Amino acid sequence: MSRKFQRIFSVFLFVLPFLCFIICLGIGRYRISVPDTVEILFSPLTGTTVDATAYSVLFKSRFPRLLLSLFVGAGLSVAGASFQSLFSNPLATPDTLGVATGASFGAVLALLISRNPLIVQILALAMGLISLFGTYLLSRLNGRNSIVMIVLSGMVVSSFFQALVSLAKYVADPEEDLPAITYWLMGGMDRATMRNISLGLPLIAIGVLILVFLRWRLNIISLQEDEAKSLGINLKSMRLLVMISSTMVTASCVSMCGQVGWVGLLIPHAARMIYGSDNRRIIPACIGMGAAFMVLIDTAARSITASEIPVSILTALIGAPFFILLLRKTGGTSL
Repeated sequence: MSRKFQRIFSVFLFVLPFLCFIICLGIGRYRISVPDTVEILFSPLTGTTVDATAYSVLFKSRFPRLLLSLFVGAGLSVAGASFQSLFSNPLATPDTLGVATGASFGAVLALLISRNPLIVQILALAMGLISLFGTYLLSRLNGRNSIVMIVLSGMVVSSFFQALVSLAKYVADPEEDLPAITYWLMGGMDRATMRNISLGLPLIAIGVLILVFLRWRLNIISLQEDEAKSLGINLKSMRLLVMISSTMVTASCVSMCGQVGWVGLLIPHAARMIYGSDNRRIIPACIGMGAAFMVLIDTAARSITASEIPVSILTALIGAPFFILLLRKTGGTSL
């Protein structure tokens, strides 16, 4: 892609999430036109009298979940791109270190104890961070902290927490607890309220900002270890900072909406098709593309059928064929 096209496309990606957000606010069983949507959005500032039903639908139902979709899409995409550069592996995802599985177990455990959304969110976030700590400790068992050991440790931790999730589902009440656990694990934005997401959104924003500021260092981290050290980079500290930031983003996303697959794998590859391997451009591109993608997916999930479709089902149905097309076009060299 030419530099001129990349600059134009970057401007488009900056505008795209906001455009999708405004349009999708009006889409649903209760339709609201774009001009009316804009008028309702700014009515608290302008003092304009608007339809009470439309105001309630927009602010109490759609606005929180689309806001969550923006942050989750951007966060998972940036975390996926960071992990792929950190591990020099095009198949790395936000769950490479077992964080998503650990956070899922925390949520399942909370659902067995209480249905309070805040407790579910806190336990999921806590278990996600514990899973990172466990992965880091395991990777240092032989006194070294190589990338291979970190990845292998993440696989072990992920399998361990997946077994705990299965055990929790096995002992759950099949009439009440098991359906709630199963539906939660499928992922969805339907639980979003401004109160519930106020804890997780700042953590996602902080993690994404850290990765944005470190994006040029991700180019160096992806080099050979000797080359990176010769450029004056403290690899150990930098890897740990990237892992903590990506983990904070992933755990926060999972704690609020459950497991959402494919976003952290698909969006970074799409960005690399346009911008090459330069993380200085890939990371910002992932923010715009991921945010717009999740807003559209959530809108489709609540609008296609009378009953809402879990988000992870749609991301897989759309992501898998699109990823096959990407592999066919790039030959697997998009990283």
